[in-house]
Amino acid sequence: MKNQLKIIVIGGGAAGFFGAINCAILNPNYEIIILEAGSKPLTKVKISGGGRCNVTHHCFDPSTLINFYPRGGKALRGAFTRFQPQNMITWLQQRGVQLKTEEDGRMFPITDDSQTIINCFLNEGKKYNILLKTQTIVKDIIKQENSFKIELKNGEILETDHILMATGSNPSGYHFAQKLGHKIEKPVPSLFTFNIKDSRLQNLAGIAVENATLKLLNTGKTKIEQTGIILITHWGISGPAVLKLSAWGARILAENNYKLDLQINWVSQYNAESLTEFLLGIKLKNPRQKIETFSPLSTIPKRLWQNFVKFSAIPEGKIWAELSKKELIKLVQELTQGGYKITGKGVFKEEFVTCGGVSLKEINFQTMESKKCTGLYFAGEILDIDGITGGFNFQSAWTTAFIAGNNM
Repeated sequence: MKNQLKIIVIGGGAAGFFGAINCAILNPNYEIIILEAGSKPLTKVKISGGGRCNVTHHCFDPSTLINFYPRGGKALRGAFTRFQPQNMITWLQQRGVQLKTEEDGRMFPITDDSQTIINCFLNEGKKYNILLKTQTIVKDIIKQENSFKIELKNGEILETDHILMATGSNPSGYHFAQKLGHKIEKPVPSLFTFNIKDSRLQNLAGIAVENATLKLLNTGKTKIEQTGIILITHWGISGPAVLKLSAWGARILAENNYKLDLQINWVSQYNAESLTEFLLGIKLKNPRQKIETFSPLSTIPKRLWQNFVKFSAIPEGKIWAELSKKELIKLVQELTQGGYKITGKGVFKEEFVTCGGVSLKEINFQTMESKKCTGLYFAGEILDIDGITGGFNFQSAWTTAFIAGNNM
């Protein structure tokens, strides 16, 4: 015979499903219902990591882990001591799912197939008799004295003692959270590419630079910069360094309508002074070599080097011995302090991450229960938490959902 306690999870994504499962493991007699607006649950899990599902990251120290979160790291510090990547790996292993670690620390199922994670969750849901209702849209939530009344779009009315809100970045989740007394930090995109129209990058789509430093300019006292791989695209630039910069600069970029000045050091192992010294040495050692065909920088692809030489107004066919001081200064400036104009944001298709959401000050991170509304819990992206790319957003979903599931 079932216990009378009914728990309703709104949102059948990563956080909603994981929260429901962990609640059911502790309380197999509870009646747990997941309400999912879409036709299928776990759609983001399905497409993440190019269909492989970047489950988590190989970082097991909470104090290091929080540094990968532009927003929410401080609140997650204690939460990660209770459930972190190592716990997620063990949780999946206990259910027959093995993960592997790639060179950059990202972790995937050894099958390289996100369906492995989905099947694991669906099987656990069935095992604990969790009722999944798809294509079920919540129309209204009404707080009663010791319970909630949930009105569905189809006219059905559900009553429950506890709600787990795990609606991701869906505006309906913010609407209901606000109605139940919560402040919403304005949601804006995080993790995106930059639109840049510039002759220096023309016809170079597909070219990557391994170790570049990007810095957003005119951001006041806030220093926003990242170092890593940059990929030149048809519309501008992408790659890990760009995505990280977009995450840390998400708010300021949104405030400036995605139009800001960007400085790029394409050879981050050098500054202007050390690169000048290095190129003067090249001038002495290779005086007869043509500048545009003899690039001394192994990290700069040949075609990109030629664009920089051309943009520095160095005549075609000029040899290193003839390089003037003025031309050298311009070339060094292009390589270490190149100025570009961001004209808009592109789309990073693998992850859809939002900066903003339910204010973290209003959540008890010991339990993930609302401080404003008894019986209301939150997990996942609806919260004002977001990480950079690499499995960190899923990990914050697993952690907050695990804590909520264990405390509902």
